[in-house]
Amino acid sequence: MSVESHIAEYLFPPAKSQGGDAATGLTPLEKRLLDEFQHNFPLSPSPYAEIAQRLGSCEEQILYLLNSLQNRGFISRIGPVFKPRRIGTSTLAAMAVPVEQLETVAAYISAYDEVNHNYERDHRLNLWFVITTPNQERLEQVLAEIESYAGLPVMSLPLVKSFHIDLGFPLWC
Repeated sequence: MSVESHIAEYLFPPAKSQGGDAATGLTPLEKRLLDEFQHNFPLSPSPYAEIAQRLGSCEEQILYLLNSLQNRGFISRIGPVFKPRRIGTSTLAAMAVPVEQLETVAAYISAYDEVNHNYERDHRLNLWFVITTPNQERLEQVLAEIESYAGLPVMSLPLVKSFHIDLGFPLWC
């Protein structure tokens, strides 16, 4: 273990030693961080310092916790969500992936910066994902690369009509 890891562990112990919730393993601070900043992320030169101030913490701890939450699979990314067709182009895509290949194909797809998220569905088309790119050419390139890697067709389902669905949910009562 590196010196930096020892220091981080000393300053910011893992959730279990901070009184983490038995069901989730999350500390009260982690829960607040996840719950309170799904919306209205600070638009400032130092957003993490602002978050820390609001939560009664320090910027270093907030950055550490966000990294830990990502490594533990609670969050996949932190970034803006733009209205469709405002910047670049996007599509919802679906694939029928044999169960024994699902994890490998999903991991490959998730490695693309252009992929916002992917998820398994209980359906013949069992792997769904959203791709956002600067232009149509890059979108088609990513889709072709995924098809080539998986050896399976990708169904592209571009937006026809826009609906706003707020995907922020109160996580804890």
